[in-house]
Amino acid sequence: MTREVFTRLVRKELPSLRRFLLAACSGNKDEADDVAQEALMKAYMASSHFEDEAGFSPWLYRIACNSLTDHQRKQTSHGIAIDINKVHEVADDSRSNDSFAYQELYCAIEGLNVSERTAVLLFYMEDRPIKEVAAIMNIAEGTVKAYLSRGREHLRTKLSK
Repeated sequence: MTREVFTRLVRKELPSLRRFLLAACSGNKDEADDVAQEALMKAYMASSHFEDEAGFSPWLYRIACNSLTDHQRKQTSHGIAIDINKVHEVADDSRSNDSFAYQELYCAIEGLNVSERTAVLLFYMEDRPIKEVAAIMNIAEGTVKAYLSRGREHLRTKLSK
């Protein structure tokens, strides 16, 4: 894949990829941007071996999901964790109306395990078909359906409180 083709395909996917990562990072824009940058760098480095333009989107999302998992694993191993209680302190910021409009949902999504969160965000937020979610996550379609079912139930429980 040439640099020009890669750039064109990334420009097409970037808004939805950033939206996905922002939700996966519980609204933390800086963290989402870090993961996106890491994923795009990895994708660019591997792009010379990738020729399937039609399969670019799932391929890029798989790299992003793996980068997100690596990023979260690094944070956990370094003892870095997001304190959800700090959200209320930051909400007093003048940008709070825009930045925290969906914070309750982000907090509920944060409570899902990584597999449920990824499946829910890809399926519901990014409108990816189950078959594509399964390809991105490298799991069976039935497993995606199970993650979606459990994720919906967990979200329903958390948001009804």
